[in-house]
Amino acid sequence: MPVYPFNIHLGPMQVTGYGIMMMVSFLTGGWLIMLELQRRGLNRDYSSDVVMAALVGGILGAKIWYAVLKGDLGSLFSLGGLVWYGGFLGGVAAVLANGWRLGVPTRWTLQLTAPALAASYAIGRVGCFLVGDDYGGPTSLPWAVSFPEGLPPSTAGNLAAFGVAIPQGVDPSTLLAVHPTQLYETTLMFLAFLVLWQWRKRDWGTGALLGVYLMMAGVERFFIEILRAKDDRFFGGFTAAQITSIVLVVVGVTVFTRLRGAGAAAPGEYLSVSPKPNVK
Repeated sequence: MPVYPFNIHLGPMQVTGYGIMMMVSFLTGGWLIMLELQRRGLNRDYSSDVVMAALVGGILGAKIWYAVLKGDLGSLFSLGGLVWYGGFLGGVAAVLANGWRLGVPTRWTLQLTAPALAASYAIGRVGCFLVGDDYGGPTSLPWAVSFPEGLPPSTAGNLAAFGVAIPQGVDPSTLLAVHPTQLYETTLMFLAFLVLWQWRKRDWGTGALLGVYLMMAGVERFFIEILRAKDDRFFGGFTAAQITSIVLVVVGVTVFTRLRGAGAAAPGEYLSVSPKPNVK
């Protein structure tokens, strides 16, 4: 089944499916954090603080990571080129730094953002599917799709450039059906979100939940990378994302182990302050 890019034209401006889903992912993450703050009787304003910091830090981190991978600093100023792990690390750094600025204990930031991260990632991968980016290798499975106008199109020539083995004699311009790995990730991380959303009520130490998220995210991405059409298998056949995934799992185990029995942390003054009522 061919899948074409989902774009909306508003006069001279074009809004891509990726941009739409990226916006939805940030809004959903903020909404989930707000719900949890409300459930705990804490300052709901912190949800918007987290979203703004994550947006700025995430975009900068994703661009910097892409530029480093490609060895092209000029790509920092291009419209394309966003790498999720770079965005994740940049967003984490910005959110933690902003939390410190506001006097929010780090453990509370970790606790509040864990389910939201899984849900946001699941939604963001739908955006990748809508523009034909980050797909997998060729397959004959019933749900295989092709991307005639993907980034790049899923032709035999482009897949070969990613290091995918293509049978001899296949014309490079032949459009091939591939694994929709973006939707695989959406499904897996949505399931992870459901688990985290239930486990957020468990009597673990404040912040331990993020360790669970990191382990889930790392394992999921490591195995999805096996199916991905990638050209960055530099580390003994492993991709850069797989190496990062292993680090993520190790960090997740460490965070969970250290914080699970650490008890509840005080939320601090900023989180304890009730939000100002709307003035009409």
